[in-house]
Amino acid sequence: MIRHALLALATALASPALAEMSAAEFEAYTTGKTLYFGSNGREYGVEEYMEDRRVRWSFLDGRCREGEWYEDSRGMICFVYEDTPEPQCWSFKRSAAGLVARFEDDPEGTELYEATQNREPMMCLGPEIGV
Repeated sequence: MIRHALLALATALASPALAEMSAAEFEAYTTGKTLYFGSNGREYGVEEYMEDRRVRWSFLDGRCREGEWYEDSRGMICFVYEDTPEPQCWSFKRSAAGLVARFEDDPEGTELYEATQNREPMMCLGPEIGV
């Protein structure tokens, strides 16, 4: 199912340039949702968007990272996670198929696109316990 959505989205991305989303638009679109992202036709990761701009991210491996997002002075959406103190900033746009995210708004950088969404919480494995 996700693979079909990724192919449909790749086709939709061939459309004209899209306007960047403001922080208010991004918050209204994402809050309460879990979005699955793809990159270059492959599954990439999932993020759950909660109240108060809190997020939970996973590379689809069951390990989740808690974080939060904010808008920086350039109008980009920046994420800070519990294990990554350096902000990761993205520009977001809406296409007919969903969100398109570009890392640091760099045309040569990583681009993610929304493959699918739901309102179900992410599945996260418990803490790793070692000997």
